[in-house]
Amino acid sequence: MAEDHADYVHGSQNAATQVADFRMFAALTKWFSLHAAVLILMLTLWFCAGASFLGGLVPGLIVLAIGIAFLRNKRRPVH
Repeated sequence: MAEDHADYVHGSQNAATQVADFRMFAALTKWFSLHAAVLILMLTLWFCAGASFLGGLVPGLIVLAIGIAFLRNKRRPVH
């Protein structure tokens, strides 16, 4: 077990790989959060508020569309 710890060299990860991993984690987190919020909204309106299936689906789709508009990657101007 101590031999595995000795194999690790601090600072040996490629910086480009670390940046790519962080960006992927951030992207997955923001999209998962949007989908979780939409699902919670839809199920809450459908079951708890007494609305029908469409009463939960329509606001859920509206929130999803607004979330996609705000969270998608915007093109940065080239300098």
